[in-house]
Amino acid sequence: MGTTKLLAGPAALGTSAANISQGGGGSALIYDIVKQIRVTNKGSVDATFSLYLGATGATAAGTELAKSQVVKAGTSADIFFTGLKVVSTQYLVGLSDTATALTITVLGEQYVV
Repeated sequence: MGTTKLLAGPAALGTSAANISQGGGGSALIYDIVKQIRVTNKGSVDATFSLYLGATGATAAGTELAKSQVVKAGTSADIFFTGLKVVSTQYLVGLSDTATALTITVLGEQYVV
């Protein structure tokens, strides 16, 4: 049985690709099931974000979970999954077109192998 938890954040998305979280917290004996990603725009202008699932700090083509998604000023955007499995060798990587307007939070469950 999994443990419901905050997998990452709240954290600011910056203009350079950065790791948001690593599957299982880096342990090969644990994996995450992502259920929801929320990106909140606390700024006064619209902002965009992109998210990737793959290597550390990577934004490789074909690994996009969200690409150039717009979040209107003062609102949030949610991405829901029925169960996105993320293992210790995978990273959720994100970036934004603004320095600090967007905040990301990742919710889900953790399981022990």
